[in-house]
Amino acid sequence: MRRTRSLILTLVTALAATVGAAWVALPAFAAGATATFAKTADWGTGWEGKYTITNGGASTISGWAVTFDLPAGTTLGTYWDALLTSSGQRHTFTNRSWNGTLAPGASTSFGFLATGSGSPANCQLNGAPCGGGPTPTPTRTTPPATTAPPTTPPATTPPATTPPPTTAPPTGDLPKHLLTGYWHNFDNPAVELRLRDVPADYDLVAVAFAEATATPGAVTFAVDPGLSAALGGYSDAEFTADVQALRSRGKRVILSVGGETGRVAVNDAASATAFADSTYALLRRYGFDGVDIDLENGLNPTYMAQALRALRAKAGPSLIIAMAPQTIDMQSPAAGYFKLALDIRDILTVVNTQFYNSGAMLGCDQNAAYPQGSVNFIVALACIQLEAGLRPDQVGLGLPAGPGAAGGGIVAPSVVNAALDCLARGTNCGSFRPPRTYPGIRGAMTWSVNWDVSNGNGFARTVKPHLTTLP
Repeated sequence: MRRTRSLILTLVTALAATVGAAWVALPAFAAGATATFAKTADWGTGWEGKYTITNGGASTISGWAVTFDLPAGTTLGTYWDALLTSSGQRHTFTNRSWNGTLAPGASTSFGFLATGSGSPANCQLNGAPCGGGPTPTPTRTTPPATTAPPTTPPATTPPATTPPPTTAPPTGDLPKHLLTGYWHNFDNPAVELRLRDVPADYDLVAVAFAEATATPGAVTFAVDPGLSAALGGYSDAEFTADVQALRSRGKRVILSVGGETGRVAVNDAASATAFADSTYALLRRYGFDGVDIDLENGLNPTYMAQALRALRAKAGPSLIIAMAPQTIDMQSPAAGYFKLALDIRDILTVVNTQFYNSGAMLGCDQNAAYPQGSVNFIVALACIQLEAGLRPDQVGLGLPAGPGAAGGGIVAPSVVNAALDCLARGTNCGSFRPPRTYPGIRGAMTWSVNWDVSNGNGFARTVKPHLTTLP
């Protein structure tokens, strides 16, 4: 996102790490501990599975491993909230660092995508039957040879995971297809607006931006003095009242962290805690419904995931979590931003990639560098996310609101509608056609509300009505 007319392009190199796995012995669960499987979606050629581990015993569990067989012809794809080792058709999922400890009565879950029609069989939870009971006598005396495949395809080949289900329930009380707009908390050549004056077309308003403090990971927010002066006075109290005014109209307001010049760094456990604590304090102070991660200078997916999970634990399941990565950040599932999105897939609301300010980029077919500012560019790059593990309801299309809003990639709002049609229905496509349709595609985002108002509200007035026509 840009605070001025200048264009700064930050290139992020995607580094994939090969993770080795060791055979470890875990303690048997207390009586009553279970791992329950459910197919949460099934689209014929594949399905989404979920295991819920519940500690029904009297002692705290400090680690878990769920092992099961899949029949021949059924293969695993993307997974989340666990680590995986496999030997043939026998698969073992173990806890991540943040979900391995379960107090009595507590539960956690992990999920995965699979191709084929088969279901898990011969399930064991830390060596005991997944339904509870005593640990069976071991049948092997030496550990099996295991390999730990990367959680995502390498950057040099097209994503090859199973497609996620094409529809999913709306998140909270947000519309199935929503329009997101960023509101400027600063003074630049775009029209200055009080928050309460955001046009009614927008469903989700991202306040830009919370900024770093001297404490690593911590963020702060207040009405910008320059904006206040431009508006003839605009206090924090008035802004807070405006947040509630929008919410009373059925809109949701989130706090965006970072921006083009933002330097928020969450690189260790302490800074993750500082981020969660400070962001939660701002949510409570101003009444925000969630947070948007717009860190255009890189991020650490491990500790940002830890921070967002800690924030959600404080704020509750209604917390909205959005992201606004640059196109380069979403070229490979191994890149930090993309990895973060996949790692928190179970709590993530929407990723509104900035499909602009990037030049030509590869699409999911890996066959051509599509020029920005075209239907092909938007659809082919969105396809990467849709085919590599994000649900359609977690993918939004971020585009500039017109002249002045970006240095490149500006399109007419009708192009945004055509891209939505191509993804949702398979109509109005350019020369690139995705491998399937995604009726659940979440919607569109624009940078920004202020620039849209400056340009006559053409983006919102064109795209919002079209969203209501999508499947």
